[in-house]
Amino acid sequence: MTADHDTPAPQATGTAAGLMMPKAPLLLSGMRFSVWISPDGEIERLANSDVAKRITLEPPFVCHARATAQRLGVEPFLAYDVLELIAFVRPTAACTPTPRGLAAFIGAPEPASIEAATLLLYQTAELLLREQASRGRSFDPYAADVARTMMMGGWLWGPAVLAAMGEQDLHSPASRPGRGLNVWERLEEWSDHAPEDPPRQLSVSAEESRNRLAELLGEEAESRPQQADYASAVASAFAPRNVAGEPNILLAEAGTGVGKTLGYIAPASVWAEKNGAPVWISTYTRNLQTQIDSELDRLFPERYDKAKRVVIRKGRENYLCLLNLAEATQALTARPNDAIAIGLMTRWAGRSRNGDMVGGDFPGWLSDLVGRSRTTGLTDRRGECIYSACPHYSRCYIERNIRKAKRANIVVANHALVMVQAAMGGGRDEGNLPSHYVFDEGHHLFDAADAAFSAHLTAQESQELRRWLTGVESSTARSASRARGLKKRLEDLIATDPRTGELVTETIHAARHLTGDGWVNRLEDNLPVGPMESFLAHVRTQVYARTDPENSPYSLETETKPTVPGLIESALELKTALKELLEPIKNLRRRLEQRLDTEADELDSDTRRRIEAACKSLEQRGSNQVQAWVSMLDALEDEIPEEFTDWFSVERAGGKDLDVGLHRHWIDPTKPLANTLLTQAHGTVITSATLTEGSGSEEGDWIGAERRTGASFVPGNPIRVKFKSPYDYADQTRVFIINDVRKDDMEQVAAAYRELFLASQGGALGLFTAISRLRSVHQKIGPELDRAGLTLYSQHMDNLDTSTLIDIFRAERNSSLLGTDAVRDGVDVPGDSLRLIVFDRVPWPRPTIQHRARKEHFGGNRYNDSQTRLKLKQAYGRLVRRANDRGVFVLLDPMMPSRLQNAFPEGVSIQKIGLAETVQQIKSFFAPPAVK
Repeated sequence: MTADHDTPAPQATGTAAGLMMPKAPLLLSGMRFSVWISPDGEIERLANSDVAKRITLEPPFVCHARATAQRLGVEPFLAYDVLELIAFVRPTAACTPTPRGLAAFIGAPEPASIEAATLLLYQTAELLLREQASRGRSFDPYAADVARTMMMGGWLWGPAVLAAMGEQDLHSPASRPGRGLNVWERLEEWSDHAPEDPPRQLSVSAEESRNRLAELLGEEAESRPQQADYASAVASAFAPRNVAGEPNILLAEAGTGVGKTLGYIAPASVWAEKNGAPVWISTYTRNLQTQIDSELDRLFPERYDKAKRVVIRKGRENYLCLLNLAEATQALTARPNDAIAIGLMTRWAGRSRNGDMVGGDFPGWLSDLVGRSRTTGLTDRRGECIYSACPHYSRCYIERNIRKAKRANIVVANHALVMVQAAMGGGRDEGNLPSHYVFDEGHHLFDAADAAFSAHLTAQESQELRRWLTGVESSTARSASRARGLKKRLEDLIATDPRTGELVTETIHAARHLTGDGWVNRLEDNLPVGPMESFLAHVRTQVYARTDPENSPYSLETETKPTVPGLIESALELKTALKELLEPIKNLRRRLEQRLDTEADELDSDTRRRIEAACKSLEQRGSNQVQAWVSMLDALEDEIPEEFTDWFSVERAGGKDLDVGLHRHWIDPTKPLANTLLTQAHGTVITSATLTEGSGSEEGDWIGAERRTGASFVPGNPIRVKFKSPYDYADQTRVFIINDVRKDDMEQVAAAYRELFLASQGGALGLFTAISRLRSVHQKIGPELDRAGLTLYSQHMDNLDTSTLIDIFRAERNSSLLGTDAVRDGVDVPGDSLRLIVFDRVPWPRPTIQHRARKEHFGGNRYNDSQTRLKLKQAYGRLVRRANDRGVFVLLDPMMPSRLQNAFPEGVSIQKIGLAETVQQIKSFFAPPAVK
């Protein structure tokens, strides 16, 4: 039918004031229906099934073609995606991929109707084409060449973009990629500097810290005594260390609203300036890295100065590899369909601040649009860097960042990178570890250490090591694979030393004992090839024999002992094979180290660094990993060391095997964290809004915080400080525990979510303890919320990455989002967009073999309570992020023990009532105040 409305439609036919706008319809799809505006301006509301037929006849304007296809229930289709145009014209600009996001992006009013929202597609495209047209060739000299190459891959926007730039021959795309794609040629080269001088050992006084904080806040800032007191306390961690191995450690809990970010930036920046060395600020989530980077604008308001003084550090797998991009560009002749993705990647690479593709200035939705293998897949995910042998080494984003970090004042890193550096004794790239750290989100140190100091003898880990050593082995391997083996990475070193070449060959030959491509099918058919697959086949047999796979479509795990027949024999065979691999790896490393000595007068600096990097990677990724596997296999015959817990598992999704193997974790991973990092530092601040659990025992809470952060393993006594939130939680929030919904009945659970989300009119975050429960609720309530004009987004369901989902949720005031732990930890949504949190049940720790070992070690049920209380506290803490925020927390679990209720702030109303009464109270809580 044709919709009745007062919004004028565009005449999207032909040109608009000199622009060659595509003659195409506009399409905006919801869960139930779509708005279709024809090129002649006719506006229709259509069933999605009817739209699915039309799009095969004429490509429409859309916002996020893949998400649109998902809503329509069809395969991806040709479309004029305005997001692609944004990625071309403004490659690093932030834009939420929704109509309201487009309105904010172009500075238009928020659309008042779905028809007005649809018109934004046209308005955004027109604005961007005008912008591209206004740029002269001197400003954007390679744009036309890139657009022509993208046309070769079928980019629909190509003719309009080229016309906007005044190009005459619109329909003759480049026969091969032009120089416009060679962005690496246009990036500035980094330069080496002399080694940094040792830092001074000057302290930071409380007064200096307060004064710096005042400078950061400015004269007009509201007085916040707690923040100044916090900054003063943090200064104590920046005093000189008096005893080796006994750092100054501060545990600081600062409730939301205290202002801890600027509170620790103040003393950290003073120390860096006085002592001539960087302070590393580490976070658990990328979202907080971005927030801290934004706050540092106060410290360095000049962009050029900030670029020198502030560095964002992440692992190599987060950054675009220029060699991967160059090889993908060269492959376009054989793979022309990649031209759109590579063209947009080129545009972004030329404008990016630092090449960071995960949480930096790379638009996360771009990977969803054009494919991960051609975007985030171009990072160095497999440790295949060839360092100075790379033709783009002198322009490498990663190498530039590493060098900048050594001369910076503040390095904003993440726990994962810091832990990896600690586990590797300083890291392959970093040299010495930093002397001073600030760990924000300190409550996650346990989890970060657990990931860093664990070992996994699994099919996927084995396959990755084999690829790292051998590279692409088969001529039938996908041509898109860029796996560079050891021989490729060391080929110029091999050319000058035959013995090095022999050892590389021996290593590659021994690597064929490891898991090969196609292992999943061979294990399912019980036809393993080689000792690794034979061992894993026995592991798989044991897991399936001792679990209930029929009633669990997800991952399975079991004890390592007693073993099934044949497993020990296969383990012994694998151990022999691993030792055969270990020997040439060690010999190759020794040979390279010898060359550093014997050829000391001949090696240039780049070659020396490259040999040193190769030695470290052979040790860390090769011999250390293989030696850990041998140690794990030994424990199958002997006793598992008391500090570890081992188990077998089969990782599954949808009933299909994804991985199989043997796992080892520290029971308490903060012990190696303390030994490798905390005791090596001179000063460390560990801070969070939820550092203590709130059990009711102040001393017990602090002892727990010390155990979870590794401080209990460090000599001396850490300083403890706590600053309560200035917010009035009793007035601003409510907590409801629903007592008449069965948590094991998904029909009741879904109905509860529906009614609660309707009561708050969106702005709701639904948290789940299992993905299966999330999927079930999403399928049941999505259409009903859509009828009420409320959009529902879901992790694991929508064709969007998690960071993009959170961006959308933040921007769309009345949308709702379903997610699991990753959403709970990563979401920071101040204001009205998050006003309701619903947890599907008490988030008890999952009963795993690892959890059982930790429960026994840390105090039985007290450990369960502690873990659960912290999760509730962290989830509740998402509600109020600003002084005027208001919110409701709901738990759909009548079995919530009263002893866990002190996870919520003192004085907050906690009511255990029925669903219907809760709905009425939520409506009343959010109702606008009566007009007097």
